[in-house]
Amino acid sequence: MAQTQVSKKQSLYINGEWKEAEEYTPLYSPYSGEVIAEIPKASIKETEEAIEAAVAAQKTMQKLPAHERSEILYKLVNLLEENADKAAEIIALEAAKPLTTAKGEVARTIQTYKFAAQEAGRIYGETLPLDAAPGGENRLAYTKHEPLGVIGAITPFNFPMNLVAHKVGPAIATGNTVVLKPASQTPISSYFLAELLEKAGLPAGALNVVTGSGRVVGDRIVTDDRISMITFTGSPEVGTEIRSKAGLKRTTLELGSNAAVIIDEDTDIDRVIPRCVQGAFGFQGQVCISLQRVYVHEKLYDTFVEKFVAKTKELITGDPLDEKTDVSALISEKDVDRVLAWIKEAEASGAEVKTGAAREGNIVLPTVLTNVSPEMKVSCQEVFGPTVLINSVSSVEDAVKEVNNSRYGLQAGIYTKDIYKALDVSDELEVGGVMINDIPTFRVDHMPYGGVKESGTGREGIKYAVEEMTELKLVVVNRNA
Repeated sequence: MAQTQVSKKQSLYINGEWKEAEEYTPLYSPYSGEVIAEIPKASIKETEEAIEAAVAAQKTMQKLPAHERSEILYKLVNLLEENADKAAEIIALEAAKPLTTAKGEVARTIQTYKFAAQEAGRIYGETLPLDAAPGGENRLAYTKHEPLGVIGAITPFNFPMNLVAHKVGPAIATGNTVVLKPASQTPISSYFLAELLEKAGLPAGALNVVTGSGRVVGDRIVTDDRISMITFTGSPEVGTEIRSKAGLKRTTLELGSNAAVIIDEDTDIDRVIPRCVQGAFGFQGQVCISLQRVYVHEKLYDTFVEKFVAKTKELITGDPLDEKTDVSALISEKDVDRVLAWIKEAEASGAEVKTGAAREGNIVLPTVLTNVSPEMKVSCQEVFGPTVLINSVSSVEDAVKEVNNSRYGLQAGIYTKDIYKALDVSDELEVGGVMINDIPTFRVDHMPYGGVKESGTGREGIKYAVEEMTELKLVVVNRNA
């Protein structure tokens, strides 16, 4: 397959126009270290222009009929389908996401925008029987959902198209405008999105893409009073800071996790191990719901570890643009050093390395650890790398305690043939989503998605994001006047 050619010099996208920035920074391939492109580093002035454009476009978007907003999104779907290979190669190039995995992300992105197109026509209000209360006679009441205004979207590197879609899609569907700051490492896919939405007929100013420093661009977006909502996916530390600076504006925060799965004693491990390996090492573990902790009943433990390690060793590492590659480079050399340091720290404290714990360039070899105590960083913090721990438990009840012994609570899974036990566990787990007979890494794009504790606030999933991005208005008509 011929490699997609990326323009060396990108431009800011503001008010429907491509604008050169005053300053540029090189973007390096996480895998090869080569310069991919020059990325604009927006200033306060340029960020201000983007916000002004979004504010000016508000009335146009609010007045755009639902069927027209839906049509724009369906046109985007068609354009993405026509350019799916190019989109996947952009993701593989800028994020070092293995090409097969990148193609999966593009397919999900297309589905996400389809859901958004459908939801544009499903933003319902309701009528209220005011005569249910004394004094409410002869009055008609109804509710409707109105767009908030300008949405500030700040997105991470790990799903540079689909997580952007979870913010831009519902924003367009609801008639909001957007100022988008994509991750510094993966901005090309967002500029590509802007190109396609321009072709799809999105009004000028409805989407503005600005890249640059979080301290400059991000802070301005978060603190500007003209922006009505911040939707952010990233680390708990940054999310906490955003919430403290956002004031009274609405915030949806999708933050970190150290997701876990429980393997009950009646589980057919030959069936579940390939799925668990996929959940642990897909996209190098750089997924908020990547499988990081596995708690296996002691009766199955030794066999599970042996077979899990054997399956892990079958994974192919290498160039993300090679379709045979399963695991490629981490997003930065700093992350490689951090992950290896955490593994070494765990080993020094008594954990056993079953495989991995080494590097090939910026690739960390898939790593399996056992005998990991809860206070080790590889257990209690979010590794965001190709590392998984497997510990033995004497019962499902003990496993639940281990899962809940966490500052995070995004998703968790349990494998068991006992449905009563599964339902009890679903009540006890302190997470936003419980996957019965699946890994916590499962997600489809119309389900509610979000966490508790330090895993965030609010919910994504298009229908639920639509609710977050609209304001409920009540209208009451007095028929006696």
